[in-house]
Amino acid sequence: MVTIRDVAKAAGVSVATASRALNGLSVVTAKTRKKIEAAAEELNYVPHSGARSLTRRKTDTIGVILPDLFGEFFSEIVRGIDMVTHGAGKNLLLGNMHGSADETVLAIRAMRGRVDGLLVMPPNSQADDIEAVTRDIPTVLMNAHANDGRTPFVAVDNYAGARLVTEHLIERGATKIVHIAGPASNRDARERQRGYCDVLLERLGESSPLILPGDFREDAGRKAARLLLNGDIPFDAVFAGNDIMAVDFMTEMRTSGRKIGEDLLVAGFDDIPLARYVSPGLTTVHSDITRLGSTAALMMLRMMKGEELDQDDSLIIAPTLAVRGSTAAGE
Repeated sequence: MVTIRDVAKAAGVSVATASRALNGLSVVTAKTRKKIEAAAEELNYVPHSGARSLTRRKTDTIGVILPDLFGEFFSEIVRGIDMVTHGAGKNLLLGNMHGSADETVLAIRAMRGRVDGLLVMPPNSQADDIEAVTRDIPTVLMNAHANDGRTPFVAVDNYAGARLVTEHLIERGATKIVHIAGPASNRDARERQRGYCDVLLERLGESSPLILPGDFREDAGRKAARLLLNGDIPFDAVFAGNDIMAVDFMTEMRTSGRKIGEDLLVAGFDDIPLARYVSPGLTTVHSDITRLGSTAALMMLRMMKGEELDQDDSLIIAPTLAVRGSTAAGE
């Protein structure tokens, strides 16, 4: 294996000079740098990433810590991040805290010294527990608001999205709209439920809407469908807190003979790829989750270059509505 000592010997310089040149430090003259780079190319020298990191005190790696790595929602976020970081020559180190605030802190500590910056989506959209352990490392939060006044974030306007989809269901003729909620501890879920409740009160005068418990996972959609099928409460539309619950709700309802988009309107939230390919296509809030990841990554690259960002540089993404066959009635 060719080492930096071999490159230095071939170029007729010291190891320290060769190291400084190959790491882009400005203390080396252009003539010497050119000679060293030519020697490295001639010998097919490949820098050792660990040694280079120690020399430059940089790893060219960004840590990404998510509540989960399973499902299309998280894979789309990672895709957005990778679209930006790959082109910039950066590596990604993924961490999963399994929805636990304690594990989030542990995951951050495990990445310290191994990454140049962190992209973190805290569980339950709360950043309070992690602010103390991210003070000395560039950090961008995703789908969370920091209370320290300094950490930039990228988030989706969940309240506005829920209002959009609930108003759409009413405009399609629905008057008995059920909501399948997300986890009560999750800020996104609470904002989506709040938007739904506010529209029902404003448009239909409904102050006690039917809200079924959920957790953003598949089983919640099936359980909600069975509760409604076995109950005697009338309903003509369902707004699920995310697409996964909506798709499984639709599957269970179709099994019972209900025609989605005709007998019953169904809508979700997030617009994961699956929403476009189920039959009928799922009407949902397009929260642009790929953009959420790519924007957070762009902010991180700016911080890694030395630019100081704070909450004034944050972005709240305004969602739009993707209308498909699951709410076709009334067209």
